[in-house]
Amino acid sequence: MGRAKEIIVKVIPSKVANDFVKKNHYSGKVVQNSALHFGCFLDNNLHGVLSYGSPIDKSKVLSLVKPSLWNEMLELNRMAFNEYLPKFSESRCLAISIKLIKKNAPHIKWILSFADGTQCGDGTIYRASGFFLTAIRDNKDLIKLPNGFIFHELNSRDGGSIIQKKRNSDGYTNTTKWLNDKFKGWERLNGFQLRYIYLIDKTCKITVPILPFSKIDEMGAGMYKGKKITLQERRVTKSDAVDSNATPNLENQCATITPTSQNKNNKK
Repeated sequence: MGRAKEIIVKVIPSKVANDFVKKNHYSGKVVQNSALHFGCFLDNNLHGVLSYGSPIDKSKVLSLVKPSLWNEMLELNRMAFNEYLPKFSESRCLAISIKLIKKNAPHIKWILSFADGTQCGDGTIYRASGFFLTAIRDNKDLIKLPNGFIFHELNSRDGGSIIQKKRNSDGYTNTTKWLNDKFKGWERLNGFQLRYIYLIDKTCKITVPILPFSKIDEMGAGMYKGKKITLQERRVTKSDAVDSNATPNLENQCATITPTSQNKNNKK
């Protein structure tokens, strides 16, 4: 594991975390629901951030795991790393953050996260870290404007609320009509969203079917750094996803996402 063992993971203030995410996450956006932030330090400098918080609508996901009370789960909202960190860093930092949650917030039983297979990646780091794949769905809710700005049509998270306010201020209630009138050349992005669950409390049960990772290729949902690619092409298994020269730094800044926002050409 080399120098990855030297990384120190600790809680950091929201402002520090959000500034880093804005600069290093592919979306350039933070998630307002994020409340718990871990910083990943190497050589006394911050090179990675993992942000946890409540889902945008917890009532829709709480039943995915039982037993589970309202305050017994978190969503991994953002994970961003820069290129300074060595190989194996992402999976190590994620594992340490989960251990810290287990130690300091023992009431948390499970973690939810989503991979954006439309703009970014299909969740290599989750598969390497013991997460279960529980859903792959078509994601046609992402809208790309001619200037490159990307937002989620239905979700108010990140850019969505700004777009909704702009649409309403222009006197429109229908988003498609507003886009047609105001943004010639806009397009709807086609791709997938993948849902992953990690059980901190192993006595809990996932209530929905657990999908084999091979389902990703079956549905054509494989994505790495914004480009279509199969798991077989990357030689991705649980063991080599952490130790594969074919995927340096794994999913990097795009390892976790909520499906929205502006697409930058930086890494995951």
